[in-house]
Amino acid sequence: EKHYKMPKRTKKQAKAARWSEFQEACISFSKCLFVEVDNVTSKQISVMRKQLRDIGAKMIMGKNTHMKAAISDLTAEPDAKIHEDYEERKKNYQPRPYLNIIAAQLRGNTGLIFTNGDLSEIKAILDTHVRAAPAKVGSLAPKDVIVPPGPTGMDPKQTGFFQALNIATKIVKAQIEIVNPVTVIMSGDKVGPSQAALLDKLRILPFEYKMVVRAFLEGGKLVDAKVLSITAEDILESFSANASNLTKLSLGSGYIVSSAAPHLIINAFKNLAGAAIASDYDFPALAALKSAAAAAPSAGGAAAGAPAAEAAKEAEPEPEEDVDMGDLFGGGDDDY
Repeated sequence: EKHYKMPKRTKKQAKAARWSEFQEACISFSKCLFVEVDNVTSKQISVMRKQLRDIGAKMIMGKNTHMKAAISDLTAEPDAKIHEDYEERKKNYQPRPYLNIIAAQLRGNTGLIFTNGDLSEIKAILDTHVRAAPAKVGSLAPKDVIVPPGPTGMDPKQTGFFQALNIATKIVKAQIEIVNPVTVIMSGDKVGPSQAALLDKLRILPFEYKMVVRAFLEGGKLVDAKVLSITAEDILESFSANASNLTKLSLGSGYIVSSAAPHLIINAFKNLAGAAIASDYDFPALAALKSAAAAAPSAGGAAAGAPAAEAAKEAEPEPEEDVDMGDLFGGGDDDY
């Protein structure tokens, strides 16, 4: 039997397929994450793409100009003079202002992840695929790089290398040891040749690269990626703190809100109970309170009675005695 291979798509066909796929995603999904893919490998992207597909999300990477053109085509009003498929466009056309937000975010190495599901679930997938990388000459440092103190495994002949970088060292057991922590590269600085060589000699991979969410689109609005880091516990804690502050403000100002009601009821009952006890008036709730108060300390009260009696006894003042001072201050019968 002969097996026939499917012919490969031409560049034009592949471009048309990507165009249609992107437009379909823009229409079908309600949410979109904009991710930075600088220094992310194709292998990382391939693995994440599969995992995202398993949860119903779609990752699209492409040329910004191509995707902007596809959006422009989607947002254009049907025109019989321009569009050959005018009738079909007219039937399906509807304004989609959120597409302009997507177009505005297409800059630099930006990828798009479309979904109708939970955005935090997607972020969790992105955060698990982190790649440790060396410091390449000329690259921008995404964070400070600090070399810790300790042995380097390098022989004393290479001391001059550290001296050129103003790094204090000492020789311990025939190898160079760094004395203090050293900040080799500051965040945002370009990596120099000597810095890259040092980190390479020390076998330090200082940088970690992953897809970073820059912002996301939801409900037709662009939202900062920081929102994705807020958990349900954070929201509950913030709500509880604000509710407590509102209750305090209500009790202090006399303006009643629902959260202050339990405190007001308790305070009112305390005042009522105090007035009833003072006036020798009784009511069922107060009687129950008195019974509970009388029953609670019955066992411990008797045991505590003896020490209390002793303390009271000790506290009794001793009788005063008249002491003859022997005319110490004068005033007797003798004259001086």
